[in-house]
Amino acid sequence: MKRFCLTLDLKNDPGLIALYEAHHREDGIWPEILEGIRACGIEAMDIYRAGNRLMMILEAGDDFDLQAGFARMATLPRQQEWAALMDTFQQKLPFAQPQEHWVEMKQIFKLYK
Repeated sequence: MKRFCLTLDLKNDPGLIALYEAHHREDGIWPEILEGIRACGIEAMDIYRAGNRLMMILEAGDDFDLQAGFARMATLPRQQEWAALMDTFQQKLPFAQPQEHWVEMKQIFKLYK
């Protein structure tokens, strides 16, 4: 099992942040989005927020490639529509590369048994 941690900022507007969270509640997220996440090989996904900073944790099988998975997801039903909607709430990090939306974080510590 692989785990990925990614980060992104929301626009610093309480109304937009509340709407973003509403879209991610169980009754707010489109079923096609959940199906697409699973179809590209992601087995688990969590998104956390502190202020306007988001952190997403993904878990997928050992053969999962993050960039290929995201590229495949973008071709699935309603994914581009969802991405355009989410783009109204999100802003790229200042150090993100031009092609990056969510930025993969580097693991610097892990507690072992």
